Amino acid sequence: MPKKDNSLIAALDVGTTKICALVGEMHEDGTDVVGIGQHPSRGLRKGVVVDVESTIHSIKNAVDEAELMVGCSIPSVYVGIAGGHIKGFNSTGIVKIRDGEVKDSDMKRVIETATAVDIPPDREVLHVIPQEYMIDGQDGIREPHGLVGVRLEARAHIVTGAVTSAQNIIKCANNAGLNVHDIVLEQLASSEAVLTQDEKDLGVALIDIGGGTSDLAIFSSGSVKHTAVLSLGGNQVTTDLAFGLQTPISEAEEVKKKWGCCRSSLVDSEEMIDIQGVGGRGIRELSRSVMADIIEPRVSEIFTLLKREIQLSGYEEMIASGIVLTGGSSLLAGIESLAEEVFQRPVRVGLPRNIGGLTDVVKSPVYATAVGLLLYGRRDMEGKRFPQREENIFSKVIRRMRAWFEGMFI
Repeated sequence: MPKKDNSLIAALDVGTTKICALVGEMHEDGTDVVGIGQHPSRGLRKGVVVDVESTIHSIKNAVDEAELMVGCSIPSVYVGIAGGHIKGFNSTGIVKIRDGEVKDSDMKRVIETATAVDIPPDREVLHVIPQEYMIDGQDGIREPHGLVGVRLEARAHIVTGAVTSAQNIIKCANNAGLNVHDIVLEQLASSEAVLTQDEKDLGVALIDIGGGTSDLAIFSSGSVKHTAVLSLGGNQVTTDLAFGLQTPISEAEEVKKKWGCCRSSLVDSEEMIDIQGVGGRGIRELSRSVMADIIEPRVSEIFTLLKREIQLSGYEEMIASGIVLTGGSSLLAGIESLAEEVFQRPVRVGLPRNIGGLTDVVKSPVYATAVGLLLYGRRDMEGKRFPQREENIFSKVIRRMRAWFEGMFI
């Protein structure tokens, strides 16, 4: 059992339906999952903390379970963030190269210029993700340091979130006894776990369907071009089933996981399932096709809204690799078929990859964000000290941009 703190890394996926803590052991060949803890999430709605005490309790239970497996304490974590308050946009900065050769100071200034946009005081910059650099009009440059030129330009994708939402997540983790190394946008974390470099280069749209939100990230030419969060997810499907089948929410969630299907055409109308009634009413028998008739319109609506977001982004024609689905709701039977019909693109369900250890447990779309947080954290740790939330934003951004560029060549 690993005991060395400097070889361990921890991730905390604070979701609407579950809190998941993963502990990874780093070695030369990669990262192995050596500890896992999970607990139902009771204090979040649509990815945002609405009950601090319940969230702290859920985090503690998940972390305690992971620590028990590992045999040592988890002092700090990388935490995922989502919610309808997340906003992403593209920005460009241009500066003159002072000494004729690009140095760190020039990169810092061009980042400052790119981020010199009107951001409301109630919002915080979470990520500044590079798309490309240009020197004297020459585009497609991924690492400008040391190159000679007169004018340096940077194109970047900036992700912002509500300050209070980020603070509440940090507060809950801190009160659960954890230090937060960094907050990471959940779909970016998931992309670390489920996308291949070829897909990012050719163009791909990642859709992470969680309980409270459906998170979108579009990649092309190896970098993030667009991010968005839709405040609809698997919980809406569960609620529809509860109303339609007249059954408790908990029962609706269970039958959704066990018998749910997104395509009525794939279900035998004569296949029957048992449904528990509300308020102590007895069990009754219903056709499984009735469930599919309820699930299909809601999932189709979610995909239609995401397709509209992709169209509005202007990058629809750049996703030659198609769509990759992940998150717990991507396990619904028939979801690939329905997604291909809506998006008119090839679709696959993304499983966590490039991870060892407890793969029989975490190799599921349910753990895509948590595994991605481990992989993100490992890359952040290699040769760098941990970023602190209170440090100067531009110092943190420099490290993040280098980390993303380095990841392009892995």
